[in-house]
Amino acid sequence: MTSGTSQDTASRRTPALSRLGLTVLLVGPFLANLDLFITNVALPSIAHDLHASAGALELVAGGYAVTYAAFLVLGGRLGDRFGRRRLFGIGLVAFALTSLLAGTASTATVLVLARFAQGAAAALLTPRVLATVQTVLEGPARARAISRYAVAGGLSAVAGQLVGGLLIQADLLGLGWRTVFLVNLPIGLAALLLTRRTVPENRSSVRAGLDLVGVVLLAVVLVCLLVPLAEGPSLGWPVWTVVVLVAVAPAAAALVVVEARAERLGRLPLLPPSLLRLPSMRRGLPILLVFFPAVSAFLFVFALTTQDLLGISPLWSGVAVTPITIAYVCTSFAVPALLRRHGRRVLIAGGLTQGIGFAGTAALVIAAPDGPPIVAVVLTLALSGIGQALGVGALFGTVLADVPSHLAGVGGGVMVTVQQTALALGVAVLGTLFTALLPIDRTLAIAVVAGALVATQLVVAVAARSTLRTPVVR
Repeated sequence: MTSGTSQDTASRRTPALSRLGLTVLLVGPFLANLDLFITNVALPSIAHDLHASAGALELVAGGYAVTYAAFLVLGGRLGDRFGRRRLFGIGLVAFALTSLLAGTASTATVLVLARFAQGAAAALLTPRVLATVQTVLEGPARARAISRYAVAGGLSAVAGQLVGGLLIQADLLGLGWRTVFLVNLPIGLAALLLTRRTVPENRSSVRAGLDLVGVVLLAVVLVCLLVPLAEGPSLGWPVWTVVVLVAVAPAAAALVVVEARAERLGRLPLLPPSLLRLPSMRRGLPILLVFFPAVSAFLFVFALTTQDLLGISPLWSGVAVTPITIAYVCTSFAVPALLRRHGRRVLIAGGLTQGIGFAGTAALVIAAPDGPPIVAVVLTLALSGIGQALGVGALFGTVLADVPSHLAGVGGGVMVTVQQTALALGVAVLGTLFTALLPIDRTLAIAVVAGALVATQLVVAVAARSTLRTPVVR
């Protein structure tokens, strides 16, 4: 391993990142997260048009996150080695092409495969941002940029359903749900044209190998974990789903052994054990893994509940999450100052507030299944948005606090890998639980999933209080 005193060439030879350059870079995580959530509001339309099963719908929503998570660290490594701006441009092209494939899919199978490919392309976009920020910017400028990254990622998550609803309602050229994928083409092209002029090229001075064995093992672990959880319930848990799920343990054990051995031999593995032992990583990643499943599961369940149970159109289903979007954006800009003043208490407040929002929304839907009072729903959704903004901002700052600049790409990739794995788990586990209980009793389905969502946020609050003993912002 290279000493922590090694610095990226970017810190010495490249100009600072301008506001426009940062905005262009933020298109990466914005598009990547937008496409994770924009599909939620389109799922009923996709099911009707392509005759997709519940398992196929879960793979459309969660399969994207599987490959996104599996290749994120590799994406970060490629950028460190060959140039982060270059890989960002390649990622934009690949994302546009795979979005075109998804938008023109003629069957559910083709759409699922396109979503897997789209996730792999998205993995080339996100690590570029954090790695560039960590190596080109310093001090308050870096803290502000990380905060903007959290805003972009979270905004795309909560705004995805609104954008999806608007696009489906507009039915441009009679394309219906297909526009939720095709909209990426003009956005990606515009970002690509601006990238070369606004984003400084930078790469790591450490010439690390790609660790293809680690890449394969990580992909195997994630696929073996997430695919059976998505497909098993709808298929009645055939033998292959159980076998694949059990294979997670030996694959994970092999990954740990291989990565530890590579680091002992002086190489930079895909998931460096020494990096994962940094206090900020060790304390922050487990909390992140609990926090984010609730975000994806809530939005997935909310889209199905509003359309299938309450009979709301895709447009108004998207409009319904607007309070989350507004509250998230307004709160996000205040998070850096709150972190400097209150530290880990921001994350505790975020978990508790989001939990209250989840519980309140579920209680209103259960109490008034034909149409809960709008003012009360707006309030509970706004609480969810406030809590999510506090949690996301605090977690991102915490996890990256101790990562040295020469490992910026790897550290950012590891963090977003865990985040995307958590988002996929939310849909695969809690989304599957919801769709399984729905035919039995819709009140039971909403109550059980809401209880699970609230429980995750209580765990986040307790864990933040007991484990985050160092300041979140330095």
